[in-house]
Amino acid sequence: MAFAQGHSGTRSSLPNLRISRSRRNRAADALAYCELALLRLVKPCKDYEASYRSLLKEFETRRERLIPFPLSFPHANFSELIGKLEENSKGLGLPDGFVAHSTYWLVTDSEILGVSNLRHRLTPELRKEGGNIGYGIRPTARRQGHGSELLRLTLQKAKELGLAKVLLTCGKVNLASVKVILANGGALESEEFVAARNEVVQRYWIDLVQL
Repeated sequence: MAFAQGHSGTRSSLPNLRISRSRRNRAADALAYCELALLRLVKPCKDYEASYRSLLKEFETRRERLIPFPLSFPHANFSELIGKLEENSKGLGLPDGFVAHSTYWLVTDSEILGVSNLRHRLTPELRKEGGNIGYGIRPTARRQGHGSELLRLTLQKAKELGLAKVLLTCGKVNLASVKVILANGGALESEEFVAARNEVVQRYWIDLVQL
């Protein structure tokens, strides 16, 4: 009798457990969706200075490469940094061989979660490596869908710029980045070993006409 009661109790508790887990999963998904919906893509501004510095600190602490490349710009004088980024977006103050490029920040009300850089056109060098868009997510904000959202919003900026399609490149072993590109409609064109990076680099095109 005791076994029968125990067996019956176990059977009746399993559906409740499944429902509870299902509800928790739906609640977590809803929360994640709401958080992504609150994210915005903004031009660099003084308001986020403290968050920008903390983002850089996270990259430096983990000894990670600063991506996209404007993260490596001097930032001791923050106003000068903002001015430089604005000039670069207009094609001013660029080193030889560089094209006009716009930098954007993926933000909440108080924090920068990611940074993207949109190159307005391609050079032969960018067609080989670099492409139109580079992006990076703050280490503590990864694996939460922010990379896909950052790229999605940056693609909209590219379309507003008048581009019909954009090229993105990434290391073949960078599966997280590959996943983000594919989620945004990326189509693999080619891949080749790049000696300077000592890895295979893949090239993806994203058609902006249907966005």
